[in-house]
Amino acid sequence: MDQQDVLYVKEEGIATLTLNRPDVRNAYVPGIVEGIYQGLEQARGDSEVRVLVITGTGQAFCSGADVKSMGTNEQQPSTLRYKKGNRSRLNWLSLALQKCDKPIIAAINGVAVGGGLDLALGCDIRIASDKARFSEIYVRRGIIPAQGGVFLLPRLIGLDKACQMILTGEMIEAHEAERIGLVTKVVLHEELEHTTRDLAEKLAKSAPLAVQEAKRAIYKSLDTDLASSLEYTDSVQRDLIASDDHKEGAAAFIEKREPVFKGK
Repeated sequence: MDQQDVLYVKEEGIATLTLNRPDVRNAYVPGIVEGIYQGLEQARGDSEVRVLVITGTGQAFCSGADVKSMGTNEQQPSTLRYKKGNRSRLNWLSLALQKCDKPIIAAINGVAVGGGLDLALGCDIRIASDKARFSEIYVRRGIIPAQGGVFLLPRLIGLDKACQMILTGEMIEAHEAERIGLVTKVVLHEELEHTTRDLAEKLAKSAPLAVQEAKRAIYKSLDTDLASSLEYTDSVQRDLIASDDHKEGAAAFIEKREPVFKGK
């Protein structure tokens, strides 16, 4: 992984992926895109990692596309370039986030616009600094949200609010984002790291098999009916009941102690 553009740190079951190009407001330069993908794969394949945090350095979480290279498609790096008939690696990042079976928290330290907002939308939980601001700015650049925004945003904040944000490209402040359900919680900027860490620790202490299966079930249910969802979760539940983690959870309840889950 490119340690200049993206930093990856693992501590006590929590992996933190930090976009580290404050000079371009953590825009999607190639090193950041590849670093996010590599970080996802590293976290996904590491049994010791139980939760992933994505954040940024400086005044931005992620400012989306590198505007300097947007004027002509041919100036964009091959990993980001759109070609008819090809899939942009960047545009499928939201799906990669969803397919990662570890819970992902976005710690939104500053501006999240365009693809940067879509990156946050692709995470499971969003904790925002009171200095954060949000915009689906695409229409002001003559393009549309092609990185998951048109799918994810209406599901979070409702159709009318999503239309307003997407069709105007207007910027909204952190507390307005919390009010409409765009972010889970807003905290003082200086408390963002501590609040995110507390939540990550709670997730890391939960039964990892159950957490991972619950995440899969949640997203699977978005595109199915109730009967299909019940059939799927019933099947998953039967497997989980046979796990060591379930036995540990039951024993800890009876013995009035905190459970120690091992992911087995």
